[in-house]
Amino acid sequence: MKTYVFPGQGSQKKTMGGTLFDEFESLTRAADSILGYSIKELCLEDPDNRLNRTEFTQPALYVVNALSYYKKLQESERPDFLAGHSLGEFNALLAAECFSFETGLRLVRKRGELMARAQEGAMAAVLNASAQEIRTILDDNGLTSIDLANFNSASQIVISGPPEDIKAAKPLFQSGKHLFAPLNTSGAFHSRYMEPARQEFSRFLDTVTFSPQKVPVISNVTARPYEDHRAKELLAGQLTGAVRWSDSVQYLLGLGEMEFKELGHGNVLTKLINKIRREAPQQPQQQPRPTAAQPPLSAEELVRQWNERNPVGTRVRSKVGEYQDLETATPATVLFGHRAAVYMIGYRGYFDLTEIESVN
Repeated sequence: MKTYVFPGQGSQKKTMGGTLFDEFESLTRAADSILGYSIKELCLEDPDNRLNRTEFTQPALYVVNALSYYKKLQESERPDFLAGHSLGEFNALLAAECFSFETGLRLVRKRGELMARAQEGAMAAVLNASAQEIRTILDDNGLTSIDLANFNSASQIVISGPPEDIKAAKPLFQSGKHLFAPLNTSGAFHSRYMEPARQEFSRFLDTVTFSPQKVPVISNVTARPYEDHRAKELLAGQLTGAVRWSDSVQYLLGLGEMEFKELGHGNVLTKLINKIRREAPQQPQQQPRPTAAQPPLSAEELVRQWNERNPVGTRVRSKVGEYQDLETATPATVLFGHRAAVYMIGYRGYFDLTEIESVN
């Protein structure tokens, strides 16, 4: 089996795209018309030093990823699965034919604009520490304002939160084997602080029509294949939810022999996938191929059923991450009008009900 993966923000570099803009002239012209500037000039020359600004980075990466995919299709068949890291997930959905190149670019442009407005935040990568270690260290030092934003591998996790709190966390991860690397971002992406942006992006998504996937796409939010009826919810949820990249790759590896091909600029994801393979020598038990989704339950119904069966203090484990020893601290509730979740003592945060199971 084969999976195509698409990189996200951080993979950009001047000269990316190369000859692709000339090879796909009509799509390049369409991009220029939508964006109001030359995407070829931005990517190849970056004369105004805008390529690293979020509102320009995201459209640039989307276009280069998309053209790379169309180039690949000229020489190879469609893959069995698709996945993308954060922004790259839009390219995965494009490749699955959920929307057109132009529609995807309009979505990405809006997303980039909203994320660029989020100025009061910071992010940093913590290396050589597990998610449980990081959460414990942060909580023990009163830094509960910080969220775990990107699970890139078992030992590479990105944290996100207020700038002063990210700064305060730095000395906590600069001893022993731990390493701390601040990221060059303007906001606390993939955290609770992006909720205003999530709400606005959700309204914008409602103006767009999505088609069913022709190839299964793995969601950053759930680390499982998209359900078509949840596509808009999950794309909006990306802004506040963690990128579960490590879990996504492990899910794909659990399906059987899997070949990964990174499309776009650079090899960041290829390196991460190799790292995930090394850190998980015991392959997950073979999982069944995805099947057609059952009719969805509403968040209210999920909460009602959970609370009927599981009292406060129920011990649970995560179905998509490493957390295997958690305990509910409250009844389940509906967050933000759409998210069925319950607060955990061992995590000091909310878990989606769809991501956990009680331990008998």
